[in-house]
Amino acid sequence: MDQTLQVRQAGADLVAAFASNDTARYFACFSEDATFLFHSLPQPLLSRRAYETLWAQWQAEGFTVLECCSDNAHVSLQGEVAVFMHDVATRIRIAGQEHQLAERETIVLRRHGERWLACHEHLSVAS
Repeated sequence: MDQTLQVRQAGADLVAAFASNDTARYFACFSEDATFLFHSLPQPLLSRRAYETLWAQWQAEGFTVLECCSDNAHVSLQGEVAVFMHDVATRIRIAGQEHQLAERETIVLRRHGERWLACHEHLSVAS
């Protein structure tokens, strides 16, 4: 399979795992040293473990992903690294209230053998 298609598939797999609330499958899409920059947080998360801990806290407080759709994906290959950019429409539930989010996301993926794993995710509000 062509590398661009592999990266697109890795991005699609990550979105599908997030959309289905499959925690193990979702975090398996990230390298252990992955970093995360989310507009909704006051500071970056500097490891997958830090995000997993926050995710578990969110879920304990009633956070659930109800739907997540990716659109306008673009892939840029940079050797052993790739940049996956897309628009994300997400419907979530927090403490019983539903919210619709419109965001843009950049996911940097790094080749790990035959797999592409996300090593950085940057989420911003779509304007």
